Amino acid sequence: MDKKTLSRDGTRLAYERTGQGPAVLLVSGAMSTGATMRPLAAALSDRFDVLVYDRRSRGESGDKAPYAVEREVEDLAALIQVMGGEASLYGISSGGALVLHAAASGLPLRRVAVYEVPYAVDVSATKERTEYTEKLTEALAQGRRGDAVELFLRLTGLAEEMIRGARQSPMWPGMEALAPSLAHDDAVMGGGQVPRDVLASITVPVLSVAGDASPPWLLEAARAVAAAAPEGTYRTLEGQTHMVDPQVLAPVLAEFLTP
Repeated sequence: MDKKTLSRDGTRLAYERTGQGPAVLLVSGAMSTGATMRPLAAALSDRFDVLVYDRRSRGESGDKAPYAVEREVEDLAALIQVMGGEASLYGISSGGALVLHAAASGLPLRRVAVYEVPYAVDVSATKERTEYTEKLTEALAQGRRGDAVELFLRLTGLAEEMIRGARQSPMWPGMEALAPSLAHDDAVMGGGQVPRDVLASITVPVLSVAGDASPPWLLEAARAVAAAAPEGTYRTLEGQTHMVDPQVLAPVLAEFLTP
């Protein structure tokens, strides 16, 4: 990230911009930095002024305690000012949950798009999320970053054999470095249920997208987001999963985000 700005609480935010046109800010999900959004930024840069950034406590950005979702909304407000005072937002997975909170807060936004925010759609999933929060909080408090990452991977449905393999991979130290941010994403998810009261207060158009090859509960959650937003639209992408191809997603976003 080649540029820096400060959030309201003084936290340093690292970001980079590419392209020209209407302003679009991309928000990454859990266990990721802004670098994961670069391929999508490149795919949109021929039509938009695109900003990607490291969320607080990740990559080259700083952090300050105590954490609150409102601080991350303030981060987005600071970055929108960098882009001229108004922008559209796109967020993937739990980054989408942050985008929806930001839209409900009254930030100067034109449009909002999210991809597969992993909200729970049944009671058993809600219980699983509660247990995850308790175990994650304990692991991070005790400095067991590796165990925290394991908990997250298990929550996503990754097989135990693959988790054991991940621990032996060269990527593991980087994953452990991001472990504290898992608590931030967990807070943004707010217990995991679809926040219908939050969504009902959003006054800008909302596009909720899912891949038709993803698990059915993710598609159901995406439909629920669109249904709860006053100006919500639901779209599916053929053959896509939670690891969506930027080249497939970009045209859909461009169509929706173009003024």
